[in-house]
Amino acid sequence: MEKIKNYYQQAKSELTKVIFPTKDQIRNAFVSVFVVVAVVSLFLAMIDMIMSYTLSNII
Repeated sequence: MEKIKNYYQQAKSELTKVIFPTKDQIRNAFVSVFVVVAVVSLFLAMIDMIMSYTLSNII
């Protein structure tokens, strides 16, 4: 029983050391990820359209 009590005390102690991000940091990270994903998906869509157009003209 002492081991379990000691474990929870140490876990609680470690949680006090954690630095959680602020709302602004979370929002900035979300916007950054969203922009990068949008740009990459648009690039891949453009490459797909070019390749599709090229192959349809060849065939």
